[in-house]
Amino acid sequence: AVVSTQSGHYGRGDETVELVNNTSPYGLTGSIYCRDRSVLEDTHNKLRHTAGNIYFNDKSTGSVVGQQPFGGSRASGTNDKAVSLNLVSKWTSPQAIKETLVPLTKHTYPYMEQ
Repeated sequence: AVVSTQSGHYGRGDETVELVNNTSPYGLTGSIYCRDRSVLEDTHNKLRHTAGNIYFNDKSTGSVVGQQPFGGSRASGTNDKAVSLNLVSKWTSPQAIKETLVPLTKHTYPYMEQ
């Protein structure tokens, strides 16, 4: 499932975050797009347990094999980052975060332009 919301222009940010946080029993990967760093951090804190990997201002592509650990959250998995050195994750709930500091100019990948 893909959930896409835009709330900044409508002043309903908290309501949107609550909807995302309480709607799905699953959570593999997610992205948060925001220009205001404090809002980004606040939103991440509220959505901390919604996905195994979270991207800040970047496309939600899933984990990069061999570079990022991966495990889902909620009913998507145990979030134990299978096949990684993070064995302590069996008793914790680590979360991989990738942040892009340069704004995206397009949402497509090169193979989509062929």
